Amino acid sequence: MTERLAGKRVFLTGAAQGIGLAIAEACLAEGASLFMIDRDGELLDRAASGLSAPRGRLRHCRADITDAAAIASAVGRAGKEIGLVNALINNAGMNVFSTPLEASEEEWNRNFDVNVKGAWNCSKAVLPGMLASGGGAILNIASTHAFTIIPHTFPYPVAKHALLGLTRSLALEYAGQGVRVNALAPGYVETQKALDYWNSFPDPVAARANTIALHPGGRIATAREIALAAVFMISDECPFMNAACLVVDGGLSQLQHPA
Repeated sequence: MTERLAGKRVFLTGAAQGIGLAIAEACLAEGASLFMIDRDGELLDRAASGLSAPRGRLRHCRADITDAAAIASAVGRAGKEIGLVNALINNAGMNVFSTPLEASEEEWNRNFDVNVKGAWNCSKAVLPGMLASGGGAILNIASTHAFTIIPHTFPYPVAKHALLGLTRSLALEYAGQGVRVNALAPGYVETQKALDYWNSFPDPVAARANTIALHPGGRIATAREIALAAVFMISDECPFMNAACLVVDGGLSQLQHPA
């Protein structure tokens, strides 16, 4: 059976856990060479050691996406160790939930530094190589917060809306040079972040049940389901998909009122 990502050299951010680790597993299973980064070096080391990959197809290093110089260095290292990057998955992100007048300046800045500037730092670092080699694919992991609003989650959706703007702007700028830029918008996903969110309530079991009840299908996504969508979007199976946002939320964002 043909490996769907054969010949892809993927640079993946936020790779140490959750959706990022699931994407790493899926990319390797489909034949990609993979360079993983995360700001938590110890967690990344453990994650990478648990992955199975042929010799030379998996490398990793600690790097913070908000540090443009560190990202440029990591992309350069990736080029030497797995080959010129031709697919970037901007998965790293962070939740910052507050209300407009209660959100601090520090929260505002950190939110945009990670969720928007970080994606731009990585894109800026890989784009010259992609353009010089005739093309590539960039995938930004956004969120349904990028086009819907949940009260009391400010300023997170502001940044995710901006991430869609970055996606579309880069996509149209470089479409004629063979670079595709798209976004993937998950809804609720069964990850540690979701568990931490439910555990913040007095009754975590009830909080989880309430979240699941919002969904038309009566469940939320697994990290692997998001990862499989990411594989499709950086593969050669969708060469004419550009400036698009693929929503993977079980239909939640189309539901006008909870059942």
